[in-house]
Amino acid sequence: MDAMPESSSPSTSRRLLSLLTVLQSRRDWPATVLAGRLDVSERTIRRDVDRLRELGYEIDATRGPAGGYRLRAGAQLPPVAFGDEQAVAVAVALRLAASSGGPLAEAAEEALSVISRLLPAPLGRRAQRFAVEAVAPAGAVGVDPGVIGAIESAISDREEVRFDYGGAEGPVRVTEPHHLLWRSGRWYLLAFTADRDGWRVYRVDRMRLKTHRGRPFTPREVPGGDPVRYLEGRFRGGDDSGGWPCRGEIVVEASREELEPYVVDGTLSDAGGGRARVGLGSWSWGALAAECLRFDRPIADAHPAALRDALAEAARRAAAAAGA
Repeated sequence: MDAMPESSSPSTSRRLLSLLTVLQSRRDWPATVLAGRLDVSERTIRRDVDRLRELGYEIDATRGPAGGYRLRAGAQLPPVAFGDEQAVAVAVALRLAASSGGPLAEAAEEALSVISRLLPAPLGRRAQRFAVEAVAPAGAVGVDPGVIGAIESAISDREEVRFDYGGAEGPVRVTEPHHLLWRSGRWYLLAFTADRDGWRVYRVDRMRLKTHRGRPFTPREVPGGDPVRYLEGRFRGGDDSGGWPCRGEIVVEASREELEPYVVDGTLSDAGGGRARVGLGSWSWGALAAECLRFDRPIADAHPAALRDALAEAARRAAAAAGA
């Protein structure tokens, strides 16, 4: 919320916030209803509406027997006030968006960081509990919402986390937490571990946090710049770019337009003569060869050599199976 005018008393400021919250909740508010809702006079409502207008809120006066006020959208997004339940709902929605890996995931994570710093502790804990329950599908591995909240606080405050990991007792691990991510029914922490001089991925359900956090740290950029892609790359067995460990290209006897619906995680370009060049990746060369054969069209110009070898081996296996 923008700063209130210097002449405003604390009680006036609180009343303005209450008025703003009420005006946001529906389209039209009769002046008499507003006055009763806030337990003030209609004259006070008029003065407070003028103060909000000075702060940049576009509030129209409505005419008629039940004349009142209407808060309308302006040219720019003004500061917004939320009630407790609304604030919890916004935090939960941002948590889900940040964990989705969608195009707005990074912006949602930044917005969530802002709101998390402003939420009172009880509301923050409620938001964490609801977010975990909303994200986790049936059969997902459960995680204590308090653990999620503690890790998010450490990420926001840029402080190391200390924890035991896995079932066996061992030395306490200390790492710099950067991102909490959701994938296939589990929460994962993407962190930089200084004593191993590298990025690590930890399953949150295996972490037993220590109450005392570590030293402050300076945030680092995830290799490749995309936390979700980096996590996917780790599951694929790939490098820090988030790609597949085995990559190759083929030319398919089909147009780019024909193949476009079937090449989701790959590249497409025109190869001339109604053909398309397709770039694909997989976790092994054998799996990549099988991926290349799924188009049910003639293929050619496969490279690198490892892909050609894998295609030849697939052909031998197919011929043996057909002969049997």
